[in-house]
Amino acid sequence: MLPSATEYSVILLGLDNAGKTTFHEQVKALFNPDHPSPRLKTVPTVGQNVSTITLPDMYLKIWDVGGQLSLRKLWQSYYSSCHAIVFIVDSTDIGDGDLDDGEDDDDERGERAISGRLEECRLVLEDVLQNEETEGVPLLILANKQDREDCVEVVRIKEGLVKKVFEGEKASSIRDSRVLPVSALTGAGVREAVDWLRSRVKWNKESRPPVMR
Repeated sequence: MLPSATEYSVILLGLDNAGKTTFHEQVKALFNPDHPSPRLKTVPTVGQNVSTITLPDMYLKIWDVGGQLSLRKLWQSYYSSCHAIVFIVDSTDIGDGDLDDGEDDDDERGERAISGRLEECRLVLEDVLQNEETEGVPLLILANKQDREDCVEVVRIKEGLVKKVFEGEKASSIRDSRVLPVSALTGAGVREAVDWLRSRVKWNKESRPPVMR
C-alpha cells in the first residue's frame, strides 16, 4: 500500500473485439504479480470490468467498458471522473487504413477497405471527443494486434484515422494525445502504454485532480 497515494482513473474504449479486455488482462498480469497470466481467449465485456494497479507513485484504476453498439451509450457515464482515455483499435479490422473515397485499382485492397471498420472507428472516436466532459483529457490510441501479419501499420492509422479526427470538421480542442503500437495478445507495448498514461495524468492533474486514498 502507498501512504496517502493518489488515484487516477483510465477508461478503455473501442469497438467490440478491439482487444480491450485482453489488454486489461495484460496490464493486470504485468503490474500485479499475483494476477494469473492472461487468458488467450476472452469473452465480450457486458457492462464493465474494473481493476486497480499499484505504481510507485500512484494507483491506476482501469475501467474496461463494453464496446458493443448497444453499450456505447453507457460510456458517457465514465467521462466526468476519468483522467485519461485509451481508445483501442483493431489494426486487422480497418480495411487498408485509408478513409479516402478514391478508386483503387487493386480489387483485393478495395474489398478490404470496404469491409473494414475504420469509418466506424472515426465516428465513434469523434463522438467521444466531442463530449464536453472529455475536453482536455489525455487520449492514448492503441493500434492493437500489431503482431498479426495482416495488420495495418501505425503510420497509416495515424494518417487514416487520427489525423482526420483531429483535423476534420468536427475536430475538438487540441489535447494531449499519442498513438502507440501494441499486441494485447503477446503483451508487446503494454508497459510503454501504461508509462505514457502515468506521465500524462500527472501532467494534467491541475485540470483533473486525482482522488486521494
